Amino acid sequence: MEVPSARTEMLQLADEALRVKNDELAAGMYEFRLLELGPERRVCLRQADDLCRCDRFSEALEAYQKAAELGRLRPEDMQTLLDSITTSIRSKEMEGSGGPQGPGQLRPSDPLGPGDEEEDAAGRSPLGCGLCLRLLFEPASLPCGHSFCRRCLEQAPAKCRLCKLPAAVLPGPRAGAGSTASSSPVSPTDSSFRPNVVLCKLMEKWFPCESRARRLQAEAEALHQSRDFMGALKLIGQALSLVPHDYSMLCKRAELYVTLGKYEEARCDGDKACAMKPLKAKGHFWKAEALAKMGRIEEALKEYLYCFALRPEWKAVKVKAQKSLVNMNKSVVEEPHESNQTLTKSKITLRENSLSVELAPSSSIHDSCKRKLSSEAEFCENFKRPNKMAKKDEFAPFTSKAHGEIPVHLVDPSDFECSLCMRLFYEPVTTSCGHTFCLRCLERSLDHNSRCPLCKENVAEYLETRAFGKTFLIEDLIVRNMPEELKERKKFHEEEMEELSNLTENVPIFVCTMSFPTIPCPLHVFEPRYRLMIRMCMETGTKQFGMCVGNELKGFADYGCMLEVRDVKFFPDGRSVVDTVGKRRFKVLHHGRRDGYNTANIEYLVDKKVEGEEYNELVSLSDSVYDQAFNWFKSLKDDMRTQILNHFGPMPGKVPIPQLSQDGPAWCWWLLAVLPLESRAQLAVLSMTSLKNRLIAIRRVLVFVTRKRFRPL
Repeated sequence: MEVPSARTEMLQLADEALRVKNDELAAGMYEFRLLELGPERRVCLRQADDLCRCDRFSEALEAYQKAAELGRLRPEDMQTLLDSITTSIRSKEMEGSGGPQGPGQLRPSDPLGPGDEEEDAAGRSPLGCGLCLRLLFEPASLPCGHSFCRRCLEQAPAKCRLCKLPAAVLPGPRAGAGSTASSSPVSPTDSSFRPNVVLCKLMEKWFPCESRARRLQAEAEALHQSRDFMGALKLIGQALSLVPHDYSMLCKRAELYVTLGKYEEARCDGDKACAMKPLKAKGHFWKAEALAKMGRIEEALKEYLYCFALRPEWKAVKVKAQKSLVNMNKSVVEEPHESNQTLTKSKITLRENSLSVELAPSSSIHDSCKRKLSSEAEFCENFKRPNKMAKKDEFAPFTSKAHGEIPVHLVDPSDFECSLCMRLFYEPVTTSCGHTFCLRCLERSLDHNSRCPLCKENVAEYLETRAFGKTFLIEDLIVRNMPEELKERKKFHEEEMEELSNLTENVPIFVCTMSFPTIPCPLHVFEPRYRLMIRMCMETGTKQFGMCVGNELKGFADYGCMLEVRDVKFFPDGRSVVDTVGKRRFKVLHHGRRDGYNTANIEYLVDKKVEGEEYNELVSLSDSVYDQAFNWFKSLKDDMRTQILNHFGPMPGKVPIPQLSQDGPAWCWWLLAVLPLESRAQLAVLSMTSLKNRLIAIRRVLVFVTRKRFRPL
């Protein structure tokens, strides 16, 4: 009974060591247990796991083999070994690169992307997709302004990878949308994301071979899904004849070769892909698959380990690597006449951009298990000099063009012209149907019609949200390649804005109703000309325009009041409610028109100030009229007072210095807006530059309305 008790106590001590993360102590306890009480499969496995956690891989492999001799190993038994190998590789790499931000750092692939990513020159290019890190193919632009491959967007989450704003699912093609073949090089699809017409044309023009190859690859993917493997292989071969150094296409062809049982061809393509990009996992995976099918287990294991180190979240690879380790151990234990059958060497390093994993069986293992993996030095050298495995320049880096460098001789400003203003794009925006315009041009077009000016598709969602962001890629291409043309375009825009922001010449005039300084004036804007006018005022930053009443002869009156926009609320049909407040009075010097709405050259009105005895009389008159007005307002019925308060707000208070403002006391204008006067009478008072005369006129009106109210029936 002492032996089971000792065994239980020993295992409890080992478990306690594991609990406090003392793997060295736990491994020692298991070793002591094995020496004292003899071999036991469960204890061997636990000892092997602890040795793995201590990075003592050679001893761990011996322990795993002992366990295999006591009972068949299962793939899950190798989980700790694989996890420890990956952890060791990544920690050593970080130490060598100086921290987590070091160059060439191994990292798990981004779950937002399509899978096997490692940033390269194409990904860093302005024409690279931020999801697949390849040159853009059928680029689509999101409402936030960022552009990606359309197919990448269809597989990505609901947020833009770059700005994290919602990548709203845009409307698909509508019946009768009218998208013509001449408007886009890409045929209409049922996709929610529509290709950017301008960017598609540029990619076809600047990178014809790459674009054609990507199109062939897309067709091959479709054939692969329909299980036409030979057809897919033929198309991928055609694509690779156009871009022989495309990593993704090499991996795809290797996959098809494996599917068709052409393992040697798959291994060759895997070799090429691994030599081109050793820190991408997909090439190692298909090479491993081919090697495994050919029965070269040890070599396949090395490639699976690469994949697992590069992408530890790839569960399928982890299972395959575990099975390979089990098969290796199985092949050893099936030779009972050999002694000391252990895997004695395990070496894992990272040198420059080359990952090397060496697992070599000892010389005592049977010849069938002696196929050694490449040595560390030879393997790293092969990655440094890919021509050792192929003809000269076969794996040379992509040309600068394939890296996304734009062919300067093909850059044409006419490719960046807005179809509405026929000028270079300025603040380009792309609609949900894929067409690009200058922001102001599009907004002006939508003032008249809620459909795209080119394909007539409904884009009314913009009228309410105003959510179109600038298409950054098109703007960036213009900045990089057409600086002089952009300078001229910007100069034209600034001159136009300067002219529009002048608040004395060509001031926009809204012909509607009477308005007064300090008094709110809400407006319902629905006419296209006034929608344009309001937007121009907002864009220039002045947020001001003039308000005048109509005049049959001149179009609008000779006096008015400037209004300042405080808030704008847009509706889906393009209408808006504009919250404004009166600022300064003005006199019209010249009537004019611009873009369909009225304009005027104006001069501002200022009250003439008085002094001495005249000022004392003015103060007395102001106090008297204020009291008279207050009593009149107080005498109104409750419902009428409520209506006035809801529309104009409370009556402003009495001011001790009537001449403090250039337009006089605010309560005068509040009263003028509230009193039941015709617009002609209001206009006459508005034009007065004498505060005394204005107060006298208001007093006469108050006397009139008071007498009329109390006149007997």
